[in-house]
Amino acid sequence: MQLSLKTIDDLRGPAGRLEALLNTGAADAPFAVLVCHPHPLGGGTMHNKVVYHTMKAFQSLGLPVLRFNFRGTGLSEGAYDHARGEQEDTRAALDWLEREYGLPMLLAGFSFGSYVGLRVACTDDRVKAVVGLGLPVHAEGRDYRYEFLAECHKPKLFISGTQDQYGPKAMVEAEVQQAAPPTQMVWIEGAEHFFVGRLDEVRDAITHWCRANVLAQVAQ
Repeated sequence: MQLSLKTIDDLRGPAGRLEALLNTGAADAPFAVLVCHPHPLGGGTMHNKVVYHTMKAFQSLGLPVLRFNFRGTGLSEGAYDHARGEQEDTRAALDWLEREYGLPMLLAGFSFGSYVGLRVACTDDRVKAVVGLGLPVHAEGRDYRYEFLAECHKPKLFISGTQDQYGPKAMVEAEVQQAAPPTQMVWIEGAEHFFVGRLDEVRDAITHWCRANVLAQVAQ
């Protein structure tokens, strides 16, 4: 399997060009994957370690993975838009993946990227399953609510640390419990928001879930 990293120059959202990287997959990949990064105002970019390891988990399964910077981040044009414009950016990235591969898609997001990505993915028929990492509930004065998950019937994996400062366990469980099935919650014992020192466990959880709940469906 010949894999490579490509800089993407033709991804544009409503606010202008979006900086992006594509990790290629196998020629017979059944899905393409989009990964969304954490909060831009907190230094979040597509190079974040959790985003990178999420990409590596999906690429290890032979799937092509697109990472991009939200508007106003890195070389992406535009300015931060309080999760509204960032949802438009996510849709633009899905459009790009659809044009490039013509495959059904998976979406994963970390922190702010999980909130934005979930909101888009749950209403986009092209996205067949979703992963939310470090689901934020209250972070840096911002509150996040996930009532829309009650109508989201796609396979969903949530991964959080039991010591996540932005998503206390009881609060995350309350949000996830309202989600429509199928849903799986994985807790990384003792991990904080950024999963420092525990990223191997995050990668293992993603690959195990994806094999069992997404790729297995293709094989049937």
